[in-house]
Amino acid sequence: PQLLISFFFMTDLDVSICKKYIKMITNIVVMSLIICISLAFWILSMTASTYYGNLQPISPWRWLFSVVVPVLIASNGFEKRSLDHSGALGGLIVGFILTIANFSFFTSLLMFFLSSSKLTKWKGEIKKRLDSEYKEGGQRNWIQVFCNGAVPTELALLYMIENGPGEIPIDFSKQHTASWLCLSLLGALACCAGDTWASEIGPVLSKSPPRLITTWEKVPVGTNGGVTIVGLVSSLLGGTFVGIAYFLTQLVFVNDLDISAPQWPIIAFGGLAGLLGSIVDSYLGATMQYTGLDENTGMVVNSPTDEAKHIAGKPILDNNAVNLFSSVLIALLLPTAAWGFWPRL
Repeated sequence: PQLLISFFFMTDLDVSICKKYIKMITNIVVMSLIICISLAFWILSMTASTYYGNLQPISPWRWLFSVVVPVLIASNGFEKRSLDHSGALGGLIVGFILTIANFSFFTSLLMFFLSSSKLTKWKGEIKKRLDSEYKEGGQRNWIQVFCNGAVPTELALLYMIENGPGEIPIDFSKQHTASWLCLSLLGALACCAGDTWASEIGPVLSKSPPRLITTWEKVPVGTNGGVTIVGLVSSLLGGTFVGIAYFLTQLVFVNDLDISAPQWPIIAFGGLAGLLGSIVDSYLGATMQYTGLDENTGMVVNSPTDEAKHIAGKPILDNNAVNLFSSVLIALLLPTAAWGFWPRL
């Protein structure tokens, strides 16, 4: 009874302190679980490499780097409000798996995350007037992290099953499956980067109104499926940026590049994945995402209402689902096309 009475008479300050303690304890528990799971992952890798004999085990230094660095990046993203609590936890999982699999995966993910976070916050006041669903600070939750990171995470796991952890040159004549997985993962990240760069830069810098990709009619800024020249160029640059990060990491960490196929096409592949990913995303947005114009506020909305005048699309998918489908399509199709054009020794 005394405990209930004291709880009833708690002040706002006491409640705030209590919430901070609960949050701190939750973070400690989550961090402990992450360390335990990652340790189990390392032990499993050592056991598998000993049993099969042909898999490279995860070194203690790679494991330590893969735990500490994603924690620091996710914590920084949470403090700067680029990620909310669930997004930070989801980012930890994605970051750990990609980092432990291949450092080129890690740098590509890092460049995508950093550039997207900066661009989302860039010109926030202008975007707030254009987008009815704009979030202050551009915080990403676990759903957005999943839709952007689920495909790369699955591909990184398949890569480790196929090749083990470590960096390899992309060379279809020597390691066809592993090279396909590497390009597939790069394509998925470059696709997401290209779409984000187009969405964040195009509406702000474009001097002409966007055109709907299916009919080429002029539509309001913020319409799903609306494209501009500035947006398409931005998507190309976004994918290229991720490709450059992957390429430079290859130069640093891969030892036998002199006897492997040239790696420079990685940059071109990243740019192509960013551009095509943005186009696929725009097409899906124009056909499977609802866009309407709220006649009271004059802003574009993504959900049907009585006040909204229909512009394009049907309410089948939301923006997160469109991003996921786009990355899946690019991850499946582009590496197959790249195999036919990739230079051989």
